[in-house]
Amino acid sequence: MDEKDKILIVEDEEDTRYILDRLLSKNNYEVKTAVNGEDAIKCLADFKPKVIIADWTMPIIDGIELCNIIKKDERYKLIYYILLTARASLKDRITGLDIGADEFLVKPIENQELLARIRSGIRIHNLQEELTKIEHNKAVLTMATTIGHQINNPLGSLVLTLNGLESELKKSDKEKFEEDFKLINEAIERIKKFVGALTNLQNPEVVGYTDESKMIKL
Repeated sequence: MDEKDKILIVEDEEDTRYILDRLLSKNNYEVKTAVNGEDAIKCLADFKPKVIIADWTMPIIDGIELCNIIKKDERYKLIYYILLTARASLKDRITGLDIGADEFLVKPIENQELLARIRSGIRIHNLQEELTKIEHNKAVLTMATTIGHQINNPLGSLVLTLNGLESELKKSDKEKFEEDFKLINEAIERIKKFVGALTNLQNPEVVGYTDESKMIKL
């Protein structure tokens, strides 16, 4: 079963909040509601919406201030932000768009228009997310290749030096250090495999390493 697209409704008016919740739920969206901007920020801790629909006028943190907070946060800035308001002046529209809102809809809102804007917002969100992933992967691949080559150069010098050292040692000395040379060569082979995995990395996958850190799967 396909995962539903998530939408966060931020509206202090109970009737409007209920109507929007019912409309979007019936149209197969996973919906969560908040009564103001402060409540919305708390919701984002465990709810990752593709679209936020927020009223302009709310207590504590209004829709404009919430938009400003969302768009400045790297974790949330790709969320498509639809600002709802009874304000219809050009100045108000410009204020809303300048703060970073993606859409500005004047109440009362026609249901089909809202649904169309949401569908458009989800498409834009998905595209931006995919582009971000592509750019991230390109950066990871470039970094991996660079590190691989940077390791390869001193590794080559190490192998040449080790070979030279082995050739100059007397047979009795070679036998004395045989176990050491074996360990060094095994370590060199492991490093070579690591460098090969780095330079041939195609689809970087980030996996959990500890609770607070992640690593690239090689």
